[in-house]
Amino acid sequence: MTGTRRTVPVGTITRGTTGVNRLRRSDRWLVNDDLVSTRLREAVDPLVVDLGYGAAGWTTIELAARLRTVRPDLRVVGLEIDPARVLPPRDGVRFARGGFELAGLRPVLVRAFNVLRQYPEDAVPAAWSRIQSNLAPDGLLVDGTCDELGRRSAWVLLDRHRPLSLTLAWDPFTVERPSDIAERLPKVLIHRNIRGEKVHALLTAADQAWERSAALAPFGPRIRWRGTAELLRANGFPVRAYNRRMRDCVLSVPWDVVAPNGWEAGE
Repeated sequence: MTGTRRTVPVGTITRGTTGVNRLRRSDRWLVNDDLVSTRLREAVDPLVVDLGYGAAGWTTIELAARLRTVRPDLRVVGLEIDPARVLPPRDGVRFARGGFELAGLRPVLVRAFNVLRQYPEDAVPAAWSRIQSNLAPDGLLVDGTCDELGRRSAWVLLDRHRPLSLTLAWDPFTVERPSDIAERLPKVLIHRNIRGEKVHALLTAADQAWERSAALAPFGPRIRWRGTAELLRANGFPVRAYNRRMRDCVLSVPWDVVAPNGWEAGE
C-alpha cells in the first residue's frame, strides 16, 4: 500500500470494550463538520485510520459507511496494538496491527476514541505528537471518550500542529444538565474540571444557562439547549452555532476556551 513503512507498534493494549453504534454522535459530527468534510473531499489519498477499535470492529465499519457519504472512495484502516484483535477485511475496511505510529500510514483523518482515557494525563502530549507527526499534511486527529452506550461523548479535534476545538455531545433525553458530561471529558481535560480551570468555568456557566432556560423545558431538551447556547454566547463564550437541526445536544468551543492552565507553557 502506498505510504506504508515498516514500524514497531507504539502504545499499550487497552481494555477493548466496544459496542454497535457506540460512536454515532462523533460520527454524525464528523460527517457534518465543514473542516473535516472539506479535508476528506480534497484529500489526494482519502485514507482514514480508526485507532484502537477494540475487541470488535463494529465502530470502524460504521465510521467507514458514514464517512463514505462525504467521500465515496474513502479507504478505512482499523488499527489495534493487540495482534489477537486484528480482524479479516470486511465491508471495504482493512484491519491491521498498529499504535500511535499509525503502522506507517499517512491518513487524512485519525479517530482515537477511548484510547488515551486509559493512559496517565501526562502521557497525552507525547501520544498526540506521535500521531500528529504521522498525519498527512492536511490531516486531522479526533481524540475522544464516550460512555458504554454512547450517550455521552467528548472529543478534541487537532491538526498536525495544535488542538483546534473541544466538542461535547449528548443524548438530549438521558442527560439532566451539561456538566454531567464532565465524567467523559478527554484525558487531557478530565482532571481539570476544578475551580480555576477554564473547562470548569465553561461547564459551570453551561449549567447556569441551562437553569435560566428552564422556561423552554416544555418544548423539549433540544429547544432548551438551543436557548442555553444562546445565553452562553451572550455571556462571552464562543459556543459554535449550527445552522442545521441537531439530533444531539452539542457544545463546541475553540481549544483556547478550555485549554488547561499551563498549556501555553507546554505543561
